[in-house]
Amino acid sequence: MLDELEMRSDFFKTPLESIYFGGGSPSLLSPQKVAQWLEKISSLFSLQPNIEITLEVNPDDATKPYFKDLRQAGINRISLGIQSFHEDQLQFMNRLHTGIQARHALDLTANFFDNFSLDLIYGIPQSTIELWQEDIESALQFSPKHISAYALTVEPQTVLAHQVKTGGISLLDDELVKDQFDFLVTHLSQFQFDHYEVSNFGKPGFYSVNNSNYWIGKPYLGIGPGAHSYDGKKTRSWNISNNQLYHKKIQEGIFPQEVEVLTQKELFNEFLMTRLRTQWGISLHEIKLQFGTHFTDYLEEQVTKHLLARNLYWDGDHLKVNQQARFLSDGIASDLFLL
Repeated sequence: MLDELEMRSDFFKTPLESIYFGGGSPSLLSPQKVAQWLEKISSLFSLQPNIEITLEVNPDDATKPYFKDLRQAGINRISLGIQSFHEDQLQFMNRLHTGIQARHALDLTANFFDNFSLDLIYGIPQSTIELWQEDIESALQFSPKHISAYALTVEPQTVLAHQVKTGGISLLDDELVKDQFDFLVTHLSQFQFDHYEVSNFGKPGFYSVNNSNYWIGKPYLGIGPGAHSYDGKKTRSWNISNNQLYHKKIQEGIFPQEVEVLTQKELFNEFLMTRLRTQWGISLHEIKLQFGTHFTDYLEEQVTKHLLARNLYWDGDHLKVNQQARFLSDGIASDLFLL
Protein backbone atom coordinates (compact mmCIF):
# COMPACT_ATOMS: atom_id res chain seq x y z
CA MET A 1 0.00 0.00 0.00
CA LEU A 2 2.90 2.38 0.67
CA ASP A 3 4.20 1.53 -2.81
CA GLU A 4 0.79 2.31 -4.30
CA LEU A 5 0.75 5.62 -2.45
CA GLU A 6 4.06 6.52 -4.09
CA MET A 7 2.67 5.55 -7.51
CA ARG A 8 -0.27 7.92 -6.96
CA SER A 9 1.77 10.86 -5.66
CA ASP A 10 0.64 13.16 -8.49
CA PHE A 11 -3.07 12.69 -7.76
CA PHE A 12 -3.67 15.89 -5.74
CA LYS A 13 -3.05 19.40 -7.02
CA THR A 14 -3.84 21.14 -3.72
CA PRO A 15 -2.81 20.49 -0.08
CA LEU A 16 -4.59 17.62 1.71
CA GLU A 17 -7.41 18.58 4.07
CA SER A 18 -8.04 15.13 5.52
CA ILE A 19 -6.39 11.75 6.06
CA TYR A 20 -8.69 8.91 7.05
CA PHE A 21 -7.75 5.42 8.21
CA GLY A 22 -10.99 3.54 7.69
CA GLY A 23 -12.65 0.43 6.35
CA GLY A 24 -12.30 -2.97 7.99
CA SER A 25 -10.44 -2.72 11.29
CA PRO A 26 -7.70 -0.07 11.02
CA SER A 27 -7.21 -0.12 14.79
CA LEU A 28 -5.38 -3.43 14.26
CA LEU A 29 -2.55 -1.20 12.97
CA SER A 30 0.15 -0.45 15.49
CA PRO A 31 0.81 3.23 16.24
CA GLN A 32 4.26 2.68 14.73
CA LYS A 33 2.65 1.65 11.41
CA VAL A 34 0.34 4.65 11.57
CA ALA A 35 3.34 6.93 12.09
CA GLN A 36 5.09 5.28 9.13
CA TRP A 37 2.05 5.96 6.95
CA LEU A 38 1.80 9.60 8.01
CA GLU A 39 5.50 10.12 7.41
CA LYS A 40 5.18 8.70 3.88
CA ILE A 41 2.08 10.82 3.14
CA SER A 42 3.75 14.03 4.34
CA SER A 43 6.80 13.26 2.17
CA LEU A 44 4.64 12.88 -0.97
CA PHE A 45 1.91 15.51 -0.51
CA SER A 46 1.59 18.99 0.94
CA LEU A 47 -0.74 19.17 3.94
CA GLN A 48 -3.06 21.86 5.24
CA PRO A 49 -1.76 23.21 8.59
CA ASN A 50 -4.99 22.16 10.37
CA ILE A 51 -5.39 18.83 8.56
CA GLU A 52 -7.91 16.39 10.07
CA ILE A 53 -6.32 12.94 10.65
CA THR A 54 -8.86 10.31 11.70
CA LEU A 55 -8.50 6.67 12.70
CA GLU A 56 -11.49 4.35 13.04
CA VAL A 57 -11.22 2.32 16.26
CA ASN A 58 -13.08 -0.77 17.42
CA PRO A 59 -14.06 -0.31 21.10
CA ASP A 60 -12.36 -3.59 22.04
CA ASP A 61 -9.03 -2.25 20.71
CA ALA A 62 -9.09 0.89 22.88
CA THR A 63 -6.41 1.02 25.57
CA LYS A 64 -4.62 3.87 27.32
CA PRO A 65 -1.16 3.04 25.84
CA TYR A 66 -2.65 2.67 22.34
CA PHE A 67 -4.35 6.07 22.41
CA LYS A 68 -1.29 7.71 23.91
CA ASP A 69 0.90 6.37 21.11
CA LEU A 70 -1.69 7.29 18.44
CA ARG A 71 -1.60 10.90 19.64
CA GLN A 72 2.17 10.86 19.40
CA ALA A 73 2.00 9.34 15.91
CA GLY A 74 -0.12 12.25 14.68
CA ILE A 75 -3.75 11.10 14.90
CA ASN A 76 -5.94 14.04 16.00
CA ARG A 77 -9.43 12.57 15.58
CA ILE A 78 -10.95 9.21 16.54
CA SER A 79 -14.07 7.56 15.12
CA LEU A 80 -15.44 4.86 17.43
CA GLY A 81 -17.69 2.11 16.10
CA ILE A 82 -20.02 1.94 19.10
CA GLN A 83 -23.29 0.97 17.25
CA SER A 84 -25.17 0.34 20.52
CA PHE A 85 -24.73 0.08 24.30
CA HIS A 86 -27.23 -2.79 24.62
CA GLU A 87 -25.79 -6.31 24.79
CA ASP A 88 -28.57 -8.02 22.83
CA GLN A 89 -28.31 -5.49 20.01
CA LEU A 90 -24.52 -5.80 19.84
CA GLN A 91 -24.85 -9.59 19.66
CA PHE A 92 -27.47 -9.26 16.93
CA MET A 93 -24.99 -7.17 14.89
CA ASN A 94 -22.16 -9.65 15.60
CA ARG A 95 -20.09 -6.99 17.31
CA LEU A 96 -17.19 -8.25 19.40
CA HIS A 97 -17.37 -5.56 22.08
CA THR A 98 -19.78 -5.26 24.99
CA GLY A 99 -21.69 -2.25 26.28
CA ILE A 100 -19.19 -1.96 29.14
CA GLN A 101 -16.29 -1.94 26.65
CA ALA A 102 -18.09 0.72 24.60
CA ARG A 103 -18.32 3.01 27.63
CA HIS A 104 -14.71 2.31 28.63
CA ALA A 105 -13.53 3.10 25.08
CA LEU A 106 -15.44 6.38 25.06
CA ASP A 107 -14.06 7.34 28.45
CA LEU A 108 -10.50 6.72 27.22
CA THR A 109 -11.13 8.56 23.95
CA ALA A 110 -12.51 11.62 25.72
CA ASN A 111 -9.38 11.73 27.90
CA PHE A 112 -6.97 11.69 24.95
CA PHE A 113 -8.84 13.38 22.08
CA ASP A 114 -10.90 16.56 22.10
CA ASN A 115 -12.19 15.77 18.61
CA PHE A 116 -13.90 12.40 18.31
CA SER A 117 -16.93 10.85 16.68
CA LEU A 118 -19.00 7.75 17.35
CA ASP A 119 -21.32 5.63 15.23
CA LEU A 120 -24.78 4.49 16.31
CA ILE A 121 -27.28 2.21 14.54
CA TYR A 122 -31.07 2.60 14.73
CA GLY A 123 -33.90 0.52 13.30
CA ILE A 124 -32.62 -2.70 14.91
CA PRO A 125 -35.32 -5.41 15.19
CA GLN A 126 -37.18 -5.33 18.54
CA SER A 127 -35.70 -1.97 19.49
CA THR A 128 -37.98 0.77 20.81
CA ILE A 129 -37.90 4.55 21.10
CA GLU A 130 -37.00 4.08 24.79
CA LEU A 131 -34.01 1.81 24.04
CA TRP A 132 -32.87 4.18 21.29
CA GLN A 133 -33.13 7.12 23.69
CA GLU A 134 -30.93 5.23 26.16
CA ASP A 135 -28.28 4.75 23.47
CA ILE A 136 -28.28 8.43 22.52
CA GLU A 137 -28.13 9.62 26.12
CA SER A 138 -25.34 7.13 26.92
CA ALA A 139 -23.35 8.57 24.02
CA LEU A 140 -23.94 12.18 25.06
CA GLN A 141 -22.53 11.49 28.55
CA PHE A 142 -19.05 11.48 26.97
CA SER A 143 -19.47 14.85 25.18
CA PRO A 144 -18.58 13.77 21.62
CA LYS A 145 -18.14 16.52 19.05
CA HIS A 146 -19.65 14.40 16.28
CA ILE A 147 -22.17 11.56 15.96
CA SER A 148 -22.93 9.47 12.88
CA ALA A 149 -26.19 7.50 12.99
CA TYR A 150 -27.27 4.99 10.36
CA ALA A 151 -30.44 2.97 9.85
CA LEU A 152 -29.87 -0.79 9.84
CA THR A 153 -29.72 -1.98 6.23
CA VAL A 154 -30.11 -5.53 4.94
CA GLU A 155 -27.39 -6.26 2.42
CA PRO A 156 -28.15 -8.95 -0.18
CA GLN A 157 -26.54 -12.38 0.23
CA THR A 158 -25.91 -11.98 3.95
CA VAL A 159 -27.02 -14.09 6.90
CA LEU A 160 -29.40 -11.30 7.93
CA ALA A 161 -30.97 -11.19 4.45
CA HIS A 162 -31.56 -14.96 4.62
CA GLN A 163 -33.08 -14.69 8.12
CA VAL A 164 -35.44 -11.93 6.98
CA LYS A 165 -36.44 -13.86 3.86
CA THR A 166 -37.20 -17.06 5.80
CA GLY A 167 -39.09 -15.22 8.55
CA GLY A 168 -36.51 -15.87 11.25
CA ILE A 169 -36.18 -12.13 11.87
CA SER A 170 -38.82 -9.44 11.44
CA LEU A 171 -37.54 -6.01 10.52
CA LEU A 172 -38.72 -2.98 12.42
CA ASP A 173 -41.76 -1.22 10.98
CA ASP A 174 -40.76 1.68 8.69
CA GLU A 175 -42.79 4.16 10.74
CA LEU A 176 -40.95 3.20 13.92
CA VAL A 177 -37.58 3.52 12.13
CA LYS A 178 -38.58 7.03 11.04
CA ASP A 179 -39.75 7.81 14.59
CA GLN A 180 -36.29 6.84 15.89
CA PHE A 181 -34.66 9.07 13.26
CA ASP A 182 -36.92 12.00 14.17
CA PHE A 183 -36.23 11.53 17.87
CA LEU A 184 -32.48 11.50 17.16
CA VAL A 185 -32.67 14.77 15.19
CA THR A 186 -34.78 16.54 17.83
CA HIS A 187 -32.74 15.29 20.77
CA LEU A 188 -29.32 16.14 19.29
CA SER A 189 -30.47 19.63 18.29
CA GLN A 190 -31.14 20.30 21.99
CA PHE A 191 -27.43 19.60 22.60
CA GLN A 192 -26.31 22.05 19.89
CA PHE A 193 -25.50 19.47 17.23
CA ASP A 194 -25.97 20.63 13.63
CA HIS A 195 -27.67 18.11 11.37
CA TYR A 196 -25.33 18.87 8.45
CA GLU A 197 -25.92 15.64 6.51
CA VAL A 198 -28.68 13.02 6.74
CA SER A 199 -26.56 10.62 8.84
CA ASN A 200 -24.12 13.08 10.39
CA PHE A 201 -24.39 15.49 13.31
CA GLY A 202 -21.58 17.78 14.44
CA LYS A 203 -20.95 20.57 16.89
CA PRO A 204 -20.10 23.85 15.10
CA GLY A 205 -16.49 23.66 13.93
CA PHE A 206 -16.41 19.88 14.24
CA TYR A 207 -18.09 18.63 11.06
CA SER A 208 -16.12 15.73 9.60
CA VAL A 209 -13.88 17.16 6.87
CA ASN A 210 -13.57 13.68 5.38
CA ASN A 211 -17.34 13.13 5.19
CA SER A 212 -18.12 16.66 4.02
CA ASN A 213 -15.70 16.46 1.11
CA TYR A 214 -17.55 13.42 -0.27
CA TRP A 215 -20.87 15.25 -0.19
CA ILE A 216 -19.59 18.38 -1.91
CA GLY A 217 -17.76 16.49 -4.65
CA LYS A 218 -14.10 17.09 -3.80
CA PRO A 219 -11.46 14.62 -5.09
CA TYR A 220 -10.37 11.77 -2.85
CA LEU A 221 -7.75 9.05 -3.16
CA GLY A 222 -8.28 5.57 -1.71
CA ILE A 223 -5.28 3.33 -1.11
CA GLY A 224 -5.41 -0.46 -0.68
CA PRO A 225 -7.47 -3.42 -1.92
CA GLY A 226 -11.06 -2.42 -2.76
CA ALA A 227 -10.39 1.30 -2.18
CA HIS A 228 -12.27 3.87 -4.28
CA SER A 229 -11.04 7.19 -5.69
CA TYR A 230 -12.60 10.18 -7.46
CA ASP A 231 -10.78 12.94 -9.35
CA GLY A 232 -13.41 15.59 -8.51
CA LYS A 233 -14.34 15.95 -12.19
CA LYS A 234 -15.74 12.86 -13.91
CA THR A 235 -13.51 9.85 -13.26
CA ARG A 236 -14.01 7.20 -10.59
CA SER A 237 -11.66 4.31 -10.01
CA TRP A 238 -11.55 1.37 -7.63
CA ASN A 239 -8.82 -1.09 -6.75
CA ILE A 240 -9.33 -4.81 -7.14
CA SER A 241 -10.39 -6.40 -3.85
CA ASN A 242 -8.33 -9.59 -4.04
CA ASN A 243 -5.28 -9.13 -1.79
CA GLN A 244 -2.96 -11.40 -3.76
CA LEU A 245 -3.84 -9.89 -7.13
CA TYR A 246 -3.53 -6.40 -5.68
CA HIS A 247 -0.07 -7.26 -4.31
CA LYS A 248 1.02 -8.80 -7.63
CA LYS A 249 -0.09 -5.77 -9.68
CA ILE A 250 1.69 -3.31 -7.39
CA GLN A 251 4.89 -5.36 -7.59
CA GLU A 252 4.63 -5.18 -11.38
CA GLY A 253 4.22 -1.41 -11.20
CA ILE A 254 0.63 -1.53 -12.50
CA PHE A 255 -2.31 0.36 -11.01
CA PRO A 256 -4.56 -2.44 -9.68
CA GLN A 257 -7.75 -0.64 -10.62
CA GLU A 258 -10.79 -0.33 -12.83
CA VAL A 259 -11.88 3.07 -14.14
CA GLU A 260 -15.28 4.57 -14.91
CA VAL A 261 -15.77 7.89 -16.73
CA LEU A 262 -19.13 9.38 -15.72
CA THR A 263 -21.46 10.96 -18.26
CA GLN A 264 -22.95 14.44 -17.76
CA LYS A 265 -26.25 12.79 -16.84
CA GLU A 266 -24.59 10.54 -14.23
CA LEU A 267 -22.65 13.48 -12.78
CA PHE A 268 -25.84 15.54 -12.55
CA ASN A 269 -27.72 12.73 -10.78
CA GLU A 270 -24.85 12.23 -8.32
CA PHE A 271 -24.79 15.97 -7.71
CA LEU A 272 -28.50 15.86 -6.78
CA MET A 273 -28.08 12.80 -4.55
CA THR A 274 -25.10 14.05 -2.58
CA ARG A 275 -26.05 17.72 -2.19
CA LEU A 276 -29.66 17.06 -1.16
CA ARG A 277 -28.38 14.95 1.73
CA THR A 278 -26.68 18.01 3.21
CA GLN A 279 -27.87 21.14 5.00
CA TRP A 280 -26.41 23.23 2.14
CA GLY A 281 -28.67 21.77 -0.53
CA ILE A 282 -28.41 22.32 -4.28
CA SER A 283 -27.24 25.59 -5.80
CA LEU A 284 -28.90 26.44 -9.13
CA HIS A 285 -25.96 28.70 -9.94
CA GLU A 286 -23.53 25.82 -9.44
CA ILE A 287 -25.65 23.53 -11.64
CA LYS A 288 -25.71 26.18 -14.38
CA LEU A 289 -21.93 26.54 -14.23
CA GLN A 290 -21.23 22.80 -14.21
CA PHE A 291 -23.97 21.46 -16.45
CA GLY A 292 -25.70 24.30 -18.30
CA THR A 293 -29.18 25.86 -18.37
CA HIS A 294 -30.82 22.72 -19.79
CA PHE A 295 -30.22 21.02 -16.44
CA THR A 296 -31.46 23.94 -14.32
CA ASP A 297 -34.61 24.18 -16.47
CA TYR A 298 -35.20 20.45 -16.02
CA LEU A 299 -34.70 20.62 -12.24
CA GLU A 300 -37.01 23.63 -11.76
CA GLU A 301 -39.72 21.76 -13.65
CA GLN A 302 -39.24 18.50 -11.72
CA VAL A 303 -39.27 19.98 -8.22
CA THR A 304 -42.78 21.46 -8.44
CA LYS A 305 -44.61 18.51 -6.84
CA HIS A 306 -42.05 18.27 -4.02
CA LEU A 307 -42.38 21.99 -3.33
CA LEU A 308 -46.17 21.61 -3.15
CA ALA A 309 -45.79 18.58 -0.85
CA ARG A 310 -43.39 20.65 1.31
CA ASN A 311 -40.63 18.08 0.93
CA LEU A 312 -38.41 20.75 -0.63
CA TYR A 313 -38.12 24.53 -0.33
CA TRP A 314 -36.11 27.33 -1.89
CA ASP A 315 -33.61 29.17 0.29
CA GLY A 316 -32.54 31.89 -2.11
CA ASP A 317 -30.65 30.13 -4.89
CA HIS A 318 -30.47 26.86 -2.95
CA LEU A 319 -32.94 23.97 -3.06
CA LYS A 320 -33.14 22.20 0.31
CA VAL A 321 -35.01 19.34 1.94
CA ASN A 322 -37.45 20.31 4.69
CA GLN A 323 -36.51 18.89 8.07
CA GLN A 324 -39.60 16.68 8.27
CA ALA A 325 -38.61 15.06 4.95
CA ARG A 326 -34.86 14.56 5.64
CA PHE A 327 -35.39 10.85 6.28
CA LEU A 328 -36.63 10.57 2.67
CA SER A 329 -33.76 12.54 1.09
CA ASP A 330 -32.44 9.72 -1.10
CA GLY A 331 -35.91 8.89 -2.43
CA ILE A 332 -36.62 12.55 -3.20
CA ALA A 333 -33.28 12.90 -5.01
CA SER A 334 -33.82 9.76 -7.10
CA ASP A 335 -37.25 11.09 -8.11
CA LEU A 336 -35.48 14.12 -9.58
CA PHE A 337 -32.92 12.10 -11.54
CA LEU A 338 -32.53 12.70 -15.25
CA LEU A 339 -33.18 9.27 -16.76
